[in-house]
Amino acid sequence: MTTTIALVTGANKGLGHETVRRLAEAGCQVFLAARDTARGEAAAAEFSAAGLDVRFVALDVTSGASVTAAADIVKATAGRLDVLINNAAIGGPRTAPSETDPDELRDVFETNVFGPIRVTNAFLPLLRLSDHPRIVMVSSSVGTIAMVTDPKWSGLLPPALGYPSTKAALNMLTVMYASELGEMKVNAIDPGYTATDLNGHSGFQTVTEGTDAVVAVATAGADGPTGGFFDRTGAAPW
Repeated sequence: MTTTIALVTGANKGLGHETVRRLAEAGCQVFLAARDTARGEAAAAEFSAAGLDVRFVALDVTSGASVTAAADIVKATAGRLDVLINNAAIGGPRTAPSETDPDELRDVFETNVFGPIRVTNAFLPLLRLSDHPRIVMVSSSVGTIAMVTDPKWSGLLPPALGYPSTKAALNMLTVMYASELGEMKVNAIDPGYTATDLNGHSGFQTVTEGTDAVVAVATAGADGPTGGFFDRTGAAPW
């Protein structure tokens, strides 16, 4: 059986780290990608010591040169890529929309929107060498119109422009890539409210629960869905 080769961005901690662990324990060869070299190398070494096939690759999603260099390393090491998981993200400002300066949003859009575009396009040549290529966009329900307009969530999500807007954009990127790349499975997932650094560990789900949807979509068969949005219970509303 051919080993599945996966790469996870933003993987030195949180959801990315747990995704690496679960995929590696399932028998995948996993590239743990992160911009923090020290933390990334330490995380990969920990997995390797446990007998898992995990290798660190430096990758800053906001840098074209860094992304290209990472793709070159994966090509030289593995020759192809079967699963790309765009997980890296930042939270962005929490100021009210009417008080937000556009310049405050540049970093969050650079990481959460332009980053996945940059990474996906750089790795497409390697994904095209796979017999069953999959791209997973780690999004959020706070980027869905269905969730933020649902009366039951009224008052629980303070209005802010940065993070929700970038995840809404990522959802559309998913649909557009899926529409073009008919030979690939391209899907977005909602981890749910998971305890990570992004929310000060206030989430009520564990990182294992938060990665259920990621792993399910990343390991789906060739007859699996594309152009969809999923949470740990199945298909989710946009």
